[in-house]
Amino acid sequence: MASSLWTKKPLDKLLKEASNEGNQLKRSLSSTSLVALGIGAIIGAGLFSLTGIAAAEHAGPAVTLSFILAAVGCAFAGLCYAEFASMIPVAGSAYTYSYATMGEFVAWIIGWDLVLEYALGAATVAVSWSRYLLELLSSLGIHLPAELVCSPYETVKLSNGTLIDGGMINLPAIFIVVALSLLLVRGTSSSAFLNNILVVVKVCVVLLFIALGWKFIDPANYTPYIPENTGVYGEFGWSGIATGAAVVFFAFIGFDAVSTAAQEAKNPQKGMPIGILGSLIVCTILYVLFSHVMTGLEHYTVFKGDAKPAATAFAKTGYTFLQKGLIIAILAGYTSVILVMLLGQSRVFYSMSKDGLLPKFFGAVHPKFQTPWKTNLFFMVFVSLFAGFVPVSDLGHMVSIGTLFAFCLVCAGVWLLRVKNPELKRSFKTPLVPLVPILGILICIYLMYSLPNEAWARLALWLGIGLAVYFLYGKKNSKLNNQ
Repeated sequence: MASSLWTKKPLDKLLKEASNEGNQLKRSLSSTSLVALGIGAIIGAGLFSLTGIAAAEHAGPAVTLSFILAAVGCAFAGLCYAEFASMIPVAGSAYTYSYATMGEFVAWIIGWDLVLEYALGAATVAVSWSRYLLELLSSLGIHLPAELVCSPYETVKLSNGTLIDGGMINLPAIFIVVALSLLLVRGTSSSAFLNNILVVVKVCVVLLFIALGWKFIDPANYTPYIPENTGVYGEFGWSGIATGAAVVFFAFIGFDAVSTAAQEAKNPQKGMPIGILGSLIVCTILYVLFSHVMTGLEHYTVFKGDAKPAATAFAKTGYTFLQKGLIIAILAGYTSVILVMLLGQSRVFYSMSKDGLLPKFFGAVHPKFQTPWKTNLFFMVFVSLFAGFVPVSDLGHMVSIGTLFAFCLVCAGVWLLRVKNPELKRSFKTPLVPLVPILGILICIYLMYSLPNEAWARLALWLGIGLAVYFLYGKKNSKLNNQ
């Protein structure tokens, strides 16, 4: 009985599902669209808000080094994702990879855990999207009722000093989740088209920030480049750079969402590695340049407690007429992140349903649009509830710890499969195995360790609920164990 927990899904069965004969999802995504999908998921709340926190409280101007350190950790996981995605081009991301390498029980745990990354990630960014929308409307003289723009037990402070304390529901956050969910129901190609436009907009703004801000850099703001350690671990010095990396890690979450769209890629063996690694490389370069300019425009101490450090720094350029444009671009950036997160979540539950671990409801494909529309609608409601009623501070840490846990399992899976099935065809091979997977696991564990105890408690509670669902439904209805 217990052995069925570790039953692995045969790779030939997975590959058959990925073939045109067994694939019910429409293949419409090119390599370029996959790179844009990755960039769309990555550039967002992390770059425009966490950069200032990491600089002011931990790394100073050396926040650029924090971004590089975080990128190295993500690169190890990204290389492992790329190998899996090229070898097993099936929707479901880490869930599918775990099913093939570590068995059904581990696959269930990681599939359930991915809800923390994708669904709650979408909710977190939706709340941030709402805050920037309020800022934009306020600058235009439009003020929405406080009760409808803020969740209970949360306080929002606008740049003009206005305080919105403890509303009833965050309607703007719910609005963006509903709108994008309905768009995803209509089809991946139309969603990818919108995402491509949004990606172009926000990358252009990041480049504009770098180009316009570069000539206003004050070299004195870089002294000292690595502020002296205060004596408290994680507050400046080299330990501050490491802690800063844990803070800005959230800025890199999303590149793995590319792998969830494997069954909708035109050429997954080639497109998956390009999409995953390409988006990670592009974003790392932009992050380092952006943070270098931002800490050069304004002294890092100014960013302490500032929720909009990019706007604060950009004000030093004198291009005040572009401030509204900057907020609009940030809204566009957040929109694409939410879009990709919702897409990734629906594909994970779609895969779990096809395996019998979740009800058939989640595997239903729309006859016209060829999308898992019922799953999209389910998470439209689920994510809206979190976005509308839960403070953003309670969501962020759950997203990070769930993502890091997934990264650990993917790195372990690549190593395990190289040992047990070295003969398998791999269109892309992770270099220096087992060194790269081991380094990926160690860095992810370190970053998980840096998160507060509350995040671990919520992870344990969520996984406990998941185990109950698995033993009450999933294990009994598993197609693999009932053949």
